[in-house]
Amino acid sequence: MRPVPVDFLRMLMVLIWGTNFSVIKRSFEEIPPQPFNALRLVIASAVFLAAIVAARRRVERGDRVSSVFHTDNPLTTRDRIDIIWLGLVGHFGYQFFFVGGVALSSASNAALIVGSTPAVLAVVSALLGRERISRLHWLGAAISAMGIYLVVGRGASFGGATLGGDLRVMCSVACWVAFTLGAASLIQRHSPLYVTGMTMVYGGVPYVLMALPQILRVPWGDVSAWTLTAMVLSALLALNLAYIIWYTGVQRLGPARTSIYSNGVPVVAMIVAALWLGEPLTWNKVLGAAAVLSGVLLTRLGRRAPQPADL
Repeated sequence: MRPVPVDFLRMLMVLIWGTNFSVIKRSFEEIPPQPFNALRLVIASAVFLAAIVAARRRVERGDRVSSVFHTDNPLTTRDRIDIIWLGLVGHFGYQFFFVGGVALSSASNAALIVGSTPAVLAVVSALLGRERISRLHWLGAAISAMGIYLVVGRGASFGGATLGGDLRVMCSVACWVAFTLGAASLIQRHSPLYVTGMTMVYGGVPYVLMALPQILRVPWGDVSAWTLTAMVLSALLALNLAYIIWYTGVQRLGPARTSIYSNGVPVVAMIVAALWLGEPLTWNKVLGAAAVLSGVLLTRLGRRAPQPADL
């Protein structure tokens, strides 16, 4: 009976992340990207910090707490340094390029580029000697690259209007890959809640300071209740809830099986953007989506399943 609710949560995560592209794209019509995202990070960081404190208090009372939310391993000096630089790369850098890219590109373009992350991660892991990857991995990476070219490259070669945004989203993928590889050892010894929450704080503080002049210039009295609500829900759902669902899935199902669900995010994003924002579903986007998802699936098929000791 357990897999049924877990699978439901994975699908909920896909819907949240896929819909979030259109939510933030629509919100940028009233609030500039960086102020919107800075406040979103403040909300999500506050929730994570509250959750970390609550988990510690439960442990102090003698309650049993899942390793997703708390571990007893002490922080070393290296751990603290890693948390700081991971916060700067994985949250400051990633969010800066991500929201800037979504603002200048289309929601469907951005989602498809982000959808190539698993394939990029597999190739970088192999190049760094973190893991050996099969021919299916290389084939999948090549097909994913072809899919991105269908979406971005054809327009870029003719000076497409979304080129600047697409390139920014690609930079965000690079930041996320660096964050994922850098955080791998930390999450083995410390709870995903703590690592995600604290890195978000360390990345969020300089992000807010950078965006503060823009935040002060926003005519907040003219911002609609819908956009303010969207900002709060985007923080609570896309940054808080979806992260917890993701790491619970990694704990119960393993990273490979959980990652398969995320392959549906670009598809959901394209459908929502077409229905809500009116973004056209052109043939190159459809073929690009098929190529990106097929490539990611091949990289997953070529990866060995993790042993229970690794979870």
